[in-house]
Amino acid sequence: MKFALSWLQALLDTKADARTIAEKLTTLGLEIEGVEDASAALTQFRVARVLTAEKHPQADKLQVLSVDLGDGNPLQVVCGAPNARAGLVGVLGLPGAVVPANGMELRKSAIRGVESNGMMCSTRELGLGEEHDGIIELPADAPLGTSFADYLGSDPVFDVAITPNRPDCMGVHGIARDLAAAGLGVLKPIEAQPVAGTYPCPVEVRTDDPEGCPAFYGRVIRGVKNGPSPQWLQDRLKSAGQRPISALVDITNYVMLGYGRPAHAYDLAKLSGAVVARRAVEGESCLALNGKEYALQPWMTVIADDSGVHDIAGIMGGEHSGCSDETTDVLLEVAYFTPANIARTGQALALTSDARGRFERGVDPAFLDTGMDLLTNLILEICGGEPSEVIRAGTPPLNRKTLDYDPSLAGNLGGIDVADSEQKRILAALGFEVAEDWTVTVPTWRPDVDGAPDIVEEVIRVHGLDAVPSTPLPRADGVAKPTATAAQLQERRVRRAAAARGLNEAITWSFLPTGEAEHFSEGNGGLWTLANPISEDLKTMRPSLLPGLLSAARRNLDRGATTVRLFEIGRRYLRGEGGASGEQPSLAVVLAGEAQPRGWATGKAKPFDAFDAKAEALALLAEAGAPVDNLQVMGEAGSQLHPGQSATLRLGPKTVLARFGLIHPNTAKAFDLTGPVAVVELFLDRIPARKGPGSFARPHYAPPALQAVMRDYAFLVPATLPAGDLLRAVRGADKANVVAARVFDDFRGQGVPEGQKSLAVEVTLQPTEKSYDEAALKAITDKIVAAGAKLGGVLRA
Repeated sequence: MKFALSWLQALLDTKADARTIAEKLTTLGLEIEGVEDASAALTQFRVARVLTAEKHPQADKLQVLSVDLGDGNPLQVVCGAPNARAGLVGVLGLPGAVVPANGMELRKSAIRGVESNGMMCSTRELGLGEEHDGIIELPADAPLGTSFADYLGSDPVFDVAITPNRPDCMGVHGIARDLAAAGLGVLKPIEAQPVAGTYPCPVEVRTDDPEGCPAFYGRVIRGVKNGPSPQWLQDRLKSAGQRPISALVDITNYVMLGYGRPAHAYDLAKLSGAVVARRAVEGESCLALNGKEYALQPWMTVIADDSGVHDIAGIMGGEHSGCSDETTDVLLEVAYFTPANIARTGQALALTSDARGRFERGVDPAFLDTGMDLLTNLILEICGGEPSEVIRAGTPPLNRKTLDYDPSLAGNLGGIDVADSEQKRILAALGFEVAEDWTVTVPTWRPDVDGAPDIVEEVIRVHGLDAVPSTPLPRADGVAKPTATAAQLQERRVRRAAAARGLNEAITWSFLPTGEAEHFSEGNGGLWTLANPISEDLKTMRPSLLPGLLSAARRNLDRGATTVRLFEIGRRYLRGEGGASGEQPSLAVVLAGEAQPRGWATGKAKPFDAFDAKAEALALLAEAGAPVDNLQVMGEAGSQLHPGQSATLRLGPKTVLARFGLIHPNTAKAFDLTGPVAVVELFLDRIPARKGPGSFARPHYAPPALQAVMRDYAFLVPATLPAGDLLRAVRGADKANVVAARVFDDFRGQGVPEGQKSLAVEVTLQPTEKSYDEAALKAITDKIVAAGAKLGGVLRA
C-alpha cells in the first residue's frame, strides 16, 4: 500500500520526518518496502521563463526559444511543444540532467542545425503525471532559477507491506492511528459531518442475501457535475499508484484508500427499478469495469436491478452502470459483505481488486454511516448536487468481542514488563476499551484480535519490540546431547556429499502449475490442489522435485550457462489410496549442458548421459546409508524418463530406492529443454535404517597385514544379462575372500557367439591369516566360476 507523507499528515498531526516515520512503521509490524521521493530526481531542473519564441528555420513544428533562468544570461533551447510561447514560466532541464521518465541524459546538441542548451519539460517527462501534450506551465511569479525540486517541495511516498491480519491498516487513517498510539503524533478526528437528506430516496434499496450482504446502505445525489477531480485529490491518488479518472470515481477511491472503506457510485440514469443485493441466478453474467465478461454462479452475491446484474458485489462494478462525464444523478452504495463469500467469489472468478482485498480481510462494519457521510460531503464539495435521505437495508454485524486480560501477560508472554497505566494508554489509543477489572472490548475494525495473547502482541509492538531483552535459554551442565533425528542427519550427509561432488543446491517452489504436476504424477496417486493458491500457476503440490529443477535448468541455460548441475532435498506430496496423504523426503538431481567442455585433448564437448546419472545416484545412496552392493538395476523408471536410457535401483524386486537416466523427449518438450538432460531421483524414506546405535565416531580401521591379490575372469554370458547381476554373483561367491569386483571390459564381436557378450571382471582377493597357495586360489576360482554359471556364464578359455 502506497501513500504520500502529505496525505498522512492530513490525518495525523505530526512533525516527524519521513525516515522517523518509516522506522516506526517497521517496529509496529507495518514493514516499509520502500520510501520514494519524486523530487529527488528533479534537483537538476530549474524554473525558467520563455523570453522569446521564434519559428525554427528548418522545421515547421519546432520553435527556437530564448529562456531566462533569472541570471541575465538567456539560453537558446529548441522546443516542439505547442504551448511554448513568450512569457510562459516552465521547467528547464540543463545539460547533464537525467530525464526521470526515460533515463536520458540531456546534452548540448544541435537540432536541425540550431544549437539547443537543454529541454523544456512536460509533466510526463518529469514523472509527475501523464500529461505530455505540452510543457509544464507554472505561475508567473514562480522564482526563476530555483531548483524545481525545491519549488515542488518534498513529499515522500511510503510503500508499506500490510499483512493479511491487519485490515484496519488497509487505509491511511488506520496507519495514522498506529503511529499516534506509538507516540509519533496525534490522530485527527474524521471530518465527516452527517448530511441530512432533503427528499426521500427515489430508489428502493434492499438486501435479499443477508448471509452474503448483511447491510446495504444507499442514497441518491441529484444535480452533480462530474469532471476532473481537484489537484490535491489527484495528487493523493497518484501517490497511491492510482490513475485519476473523474471526480465521482476518484472520491470513492479516495475514501477506500484513505479509510479502508470501499464504496461504489452508480449512474442513476442507467438503473431501472429497485437496487438489490442478492444471489446470482444460474446463467447470469456481468461485464465488469475491466472490460471482461464473468459467468456467475448461484452462490455469488451481486448487486442488480430489474434489468440484471450491475456489480460483482464487493469486488468490481459493472461497465454499463458506471459514472461518466455526462452523469448528473448518482446512487451511492456503502455495504458490508461477508469476507468468506468475497474471497470464495474472487477466487472462483480469478478476479482481484482493491475492494476485494479489503472486504475479504474484513472492513469495519461500524463505518457504514461514517463512510456515507465522507462520500456525501466530498461529492457535494467537489461536484455539487442535492442529497436524498439514506436508506439502510439490513444490519451490519456490530457485536464486539469482550476478552478477559491479565496485564502480567505482557511480561510472561511478551518478555517485557509494561506498566499497567502504559498498557491502558496503548490499548485506548488503538481503540480498545479497558474496564477497571481489565475486561477489554475489541474495536469493530480489529477482527484479528481473538484472545489475550493478541492483546499482548498489541501492547508489545507499540511499546517496542526492540525493548524486549535478549535472554539466553537455560543450558544443562555437561556435554549437550545431539538433537538431530536420524532423518535430519541423513539429509545433512547427503547434502554435503552432493555439494562435494560439484552439484549446486537449489530451492524451488513446493507448488507447481497443474500441467507440470500432472506430467510427473504417474504412479504417485492423486495430486493435492490448493483451495486458495498464491497464484494460479502455483496451485498444485509437487509430486516430484524434478519439475522445479528442470524449470531452473531451463532458466540457467536460457541465460547462457553451459553446464547446469543442480540438486535439491525436499518433500514431495502425494495423495494415496482412500485420500490418505503422503509427505515424502526426496533428493533430485538435474544434469544439463556439457559434462565435459571441448578441448584440444578431448575434442568436442561431451553431454551428460545416463551413466553420469547412475554414478551420482550410487554415490549419494552410499552416503545416505543404502546397501549399494546389494542393489539391483531394473527398468520401469517412469514415463518421464527415456525407456532405453533409464533404470531404477532397487533393494529387492519391489523397493525402489532411486531412479535415474535421461529424460523422455516428451518431458524435454514440456519443459522447453533441448539436448540430453540426465536426472536422478532418490527416495530417502525408503532407505532402510542402519542397524545398531548410531555413533559420531568412525569404526576403527586396521589395514590388512597381507598383500591383496587380483585375478581377472572373462565370462561369456547372455547379451541381456545386466553386468550388475554378474558382479553381485561374483562378490557373493566367497564373502570371506572376495572384497571387491568391477567390470573392466564388455566385448561383443569376433570370437563371441551371437546373442552373447564377454564380460571381464577384476576381482580383489584379501588373505587374512596367511598368503594364498595354488590350492586356495583354485578353490576360490571354482566358487567364482560356479557363481557365474548359475547366471548362464561360461569362463572363456
